[in-house]
Amino acid sequence: MSRTHSPVVQVVAIGIGAALFFVLGRFVAIPTPIPNTSISIQYAILAVLAVLYGPWVGMLVGLIGHLLIDVTGYGIWFSWELASGVFGLVVALLLLRHRIHDGEFSAATALRFVVAVAVAHAAAWLLIAPLGDVLIYSEPAGKVWAQGAVAFAANTITTAVLGTLILAVYARTRTRTGSLTVES
Repeated sequence: MSRTHSPVVQVVAIGIGAALFFVLGRFVAIPTPIPNTSISIQYAILAVLAVLYGPWVGMLVGLIGHLLIDVTGYGIWFSWELASGVFGLVVALLLLRHRIHDGEFSAATALRFVVAVAVAHAAAWLLIAPLGDVLIYSEPAGKVWAQGAVAFAANTITTAVLGTLILAVYARTRTRTGSLTVES
């Protein structure tokens, strides 16, 4: 079962997560041929934090982290910040029940994680971001759906690979439930 964290732990996770999201998104983004679209490894960190700390943490890390990136770069694009927040929320909701904190990261859990990542990125980059760009900013539909498609493909692959590796390593650092015995 996933565990509930105290509000203090969640606030700390949000702060650290948003800072990591910002640093990775601002300084480690890999450009693509599509304007204003990059291969982003920060979504792996966002997905891991969402799985480990829950939906509120996932949503706020995505919103705040992406807002910080945009404020210092492209300018605020609320549709893309919202998409990042929705990504964190959806991943967390789809993996509410897991035993990663107990040291268990099975192939089935890894598959659930990859599917959750794909579904969340599809919602974020194939629906929310492009639709928001068209409706809010009157951007050309062809341009924003091309950006969304590239973001979906690149982010899904990087998040699935890196996030799975991070969660697998994290699970190995945890003591498995029932693995300790009392010596007499």
